Amino acid sequence: MAMATIISASIISKPFLIWTLQVPKSCISNAQAAPLRRSGNYQPSIWEYTQIQSLKNQYSGEKFIRRRDELKMEVKIMLSDRNMKPLDQLEIIDLLQRLGLSYNFEDEIYSILNYVCDKSSKSNGDLYAKALSLRLLRQHGFNVSQEIFDGLSETHTEDTKGMQYLYEASFLATEGESELEQARNWSEKQLREYLENKNIDQNVAELVHHALELPLHWKMLRLEARWFINFYKKRQDMIPLLLELAILDFNVVQAAHIEDLKYVARWWKETGLAENLPFARDRLVENFFWTIGVNFLPKYGYFRRIATKVNALVTTIDDVYDVFGTLDELQCFTDAIQRWNIDELDNLPDNMKLCYFTLDNFINEVACDAFEEQRILIVPYLRNAWRDLCKSYLREAKWYFSQYIPTMEEYMDNAWISISAPVILVHAYFLIANPVNKEDLHYLKNYHDIIRWSALILRLANDLGTSSEELKRGDVPKSIQCYMNEKKVSEEDARQHIRLLISETWKKLNEAHNVAAHPFPKMFIWSAMNLARMAQCMYQHGDGHGGHNSETKNHIMALLFESIPPA
Repeated sequence: MAMATIISASIISKPFLIWTLQVPKSCISNAQAAPLRRSGNYQPSIWEYTQIQSLKNQYSGEKFIRRRDELKMEVKIMLSDRNMKPLDQLEIIDLLQRLGLSYNFEDEIYSILNYVCDKSSKSNGDLYAKALSLRLLRQHGFNVSQEIFDGLSETHTEDTKGMQYLYEASFLATEGESELEQARNWSEKQLREYLENKNIDQNVAELVHHALELPLHWKMLRLEARWFINFYKKRQDMIPLLLELAILDFNVVQAAHIEDLKYVARWWKETGLAENLPFARDRLVENFFWTIGVNFLPKYGYFRRIATKVNALVTTIDDVYDVFGTLDELQCFTDAIQRWNIDELDNLPDNMKLCYFTLDNFINEVACDAFEEQRILIVPYLRNAWRDLCKSYLREAKWYFSQYIPTMEEYMDNAWISISAPVILVHAYFLIANPVNKEDLHYLKNYHDIIRWSALILRLANDLGTSSEELKRGDVPKSIQCYMNEKKVSEEDARQHIRLLISETWKKLNEAHNVAAHPFPKMFIWSAMNLARMAQCMYQHGDGHGGHNSETKNHIMALLFESIPPA
């Protein structure tokens, strides 16, 4: 840790030295001619450093934490009530999840679900009860067959609540579960017809519309909690205890997030990357927002701080490849990353050297922390992930400079890596797993399906939201354009195909989550699935990361800058 800190300080605070080491001929370029540089035309950050550092949240105070703990104890007593019917228990668990509270009651929830799972195959519950049961049990890794819906057919079309819960449950389907696929299509049709009626309950209509916009299983958890708290206030069957706890817990957790954000903002300023690489996206707050989506739990502050650094470095280096570097420079930069050798850097611009040293220092910092904590050497795994990422970036750069349009297969084979999810999740594993399981490392190095499917959803969601703007900047064709070129179809047909691929990939991710074919800790699996959820949040309404998207701005305001007032 001390070594990484010393190296970092020396590089950031002092001018670069010019090395006179031998450089490979492949890296020698014409130093006399200034290369033509592209521009991403990115706007400056809308979040000022002083604004971030001045954020205040009173809910870190002792009295608020003490009151929250009192309310948590009351909820635990409620959950332990043996006279409560199983369906009532499931409804409480559903409320706790949607209000963002379930992480406080993991043991109690597991105990209830374990009991319900034993009884579910024998239950004769209605459509609503069976759908709720399947969704909650599968979310928590229990093996529940789609056959529990046998005998439930179109006679339930008047049961709007049952239709809604069946629709939500259908998104927990895995490959080959045709009954759940049919249930999704059927329930969606019924719900859309319901919304066309004039005389309907507006609260029910709001909930149905919210579900159809994006299913619960795909939603970013923290934003869903904020939305549902506001919705829950209006319900006639609202439980005051749960509402008070939800608001208080949200605000207390927000206070922890604000401290994490202030820390990474100071780090970002110290790196000098935003100042020295004006062509790159300065999106520190957006990069932090991603980490809340992946793991918002208050005790994982170290995860959010390091993961934000990963995201910020990914964003910056991505722009080096997409916007700034010539092909010769990018080849040199990639060679330096492949060998982790400064001999490759001599003919590169200073700002690209700064990228290399900041990344190298960061990796050493994380590795030092891991060694101090667990006496394990993780540098090879971190470096390998960055090697793969930069190789994928270079491949895309070569496509761009040669004006080559890859086939869909070529594109996808590279794009699930270039979207950076493997780098993000490899780091996430070491930030979450304690102790590290040596058996995990094989799955990690080879990018287990959990990583691949999460990465693919991130890539496809990104392409749907950003490809139009990226093409205007002169970027390589994305999946939409590759599919259009290969199949000779319209853009809308291609987009529909990508949406279908996302849906099918979620089934694979659900399967990878449910099958005990890996030793990964549950928290890592949860975080990998949350990365896929965050992707759909970030790109649902366009480029929520690179551009100044009003939806993303509102989301960030709601999660970081605005506490929820007491009910």
